[in-house]
Amino acid sequence: MKMTDFLEQYLVTALWSSIDEKDNPFDDNYSIDDFSEEALKQADKDCDLFIEKAGDLLDGFDDTDIAHDFWLTRQGHGAGFWDGDYPDEIGDKLTEIANDFRELYIYVGDDGKLYF
Repeated sequence: MKMTDFLEQYLVTALWSSIDEKDNPFDDNYSIDDFSEEALKQADKDCDLFIEKAGDLLDGFDDTDIAHDFWLTRQGHGAGFWDGDYPDEIGDKLTEIANDFRELYIYVGDDGKLYF
């Protein structure tokens, strides 16, 4: 699997916006290199599906901004596609698409790797 800018930013956003069992952001102790192969495949699949569903709505926007907002929106954070960085109609449609994806939680497996 090729690590695209989109996938990398999605994972980076997941790490800094998620907390471990001690309420520390995951990016305090982990990097994207710590994700399991299973988690990477799942993230890649979700990102590809989001891009496919969003289609032309993504034209003219930066991949890393879209990836960042995809993670935040699907997780229900206080920022995302609806917070003003996109024209209202596009932001609303992207929010709707992202909300079709279930929330994910990062956890550390017995092997020390990160999973969803």
